[in-house]
Amino acid sequence: MPKEIERKFLVDKDHPELAPILATASIEIRQGYLKSDAQGVVRARTFGSKGYLTVKGPTAGITRDEFEYEIPKEDAEAMLESMCGAVIEKSRHLVPLPGGYIVEIDIFKQIDLVIAEIELPSEDAEFPKPEWLGEEVSTNPAYFNNAIAERIAEG
Repeated sequence: MPKEIERKFLVDKDHPELAPILATASIEIRQGYLKSDAQGVVRARTFGSKGYLTVKGPTAGITRDEFEYEIPKEDAEAMLESMCGAVIEKSRHLVPLPGGYIVEIDIFKQIDLVIAEIELPSEDAEFPKPEWLGEEVSTNPAYFNNAIAERIAEG
């Protein structure tokens, strides 16, 4: 069964090493939730020129089951418009790290929030931590994207 093992961090937006990273090209993402509860989420997403449907199980620590399927972008857009509540809009910057790791920096457009995520091969995997990574929020439900969508919906 496919697993997502992910750590999340707030980002020090004023760190001098971050400005050149954020000046690079980004990937535009729109995503919304067709289902979101304690059992998991079902998400529709446009990611650049592609569309995806993702099913995630409940989180245990920093691990959960994840199934992701590419779908036509037009289908994802239709789901976002007709089946989802608030739609998150964010820009993603990919930052390669030594050891083959990639940090994904997400800049949320509707709220003042920047989060960095890194997927790991195991919960105890070590990775080189850039200085601009701040407080870890991996297990704080307020920073899960479905909770962020609810905040956006509330205005």
